[in-house]
Amino acid sequence: MSDPTSPSPYSENKRFEPKVPVELNPPKDDEITLEELAQNDGTNPERPTWVAIKGTVFDVSKNPAYKEKGQYHVFAGKDPSRGLALSSLKPEDCVPNWDDLDDKYKTVLDEWYSFFSKRYNIVGKVSMSKL
Repeated sequence: MSDPTSPSPYSENKRFEPKVPVELNPPKDDEITLEELAQNDGTNPERPTWVAIKGTVFDVSKNPAYKEKGQYHVFAGKDPSRGLALSSLKPEDCVPNWDDLDDKYKTVLDEWYSFFSKRYNIVGKVSMSKL
């Protein structure tokens, strides 16, 4: 018998579901360099806006919050995994290094990853040779 105080697997899967259903493309696993990621930082309207989490690159172009004047622009064009884990908007925290964080912060980062994966297309992975 399962513990009645723990969330059911069903509710956990639904926890980060968007209010309005989102049609997502199949995830891509194209290699993306850090330079290419940086070029897609929301400042050029001719280019997409990308955010990477734990090396997975999401296309957040449809959300103006990641554009040049948006409240989350600090995350655009980079892998801000540490900043997301710490719930920080400080530019110095928006770096990919998160392995040394306590488990509670790693859980927060996993939740952000789940949130993004239910809303934004995965366009590739940051090239590990460049990290």
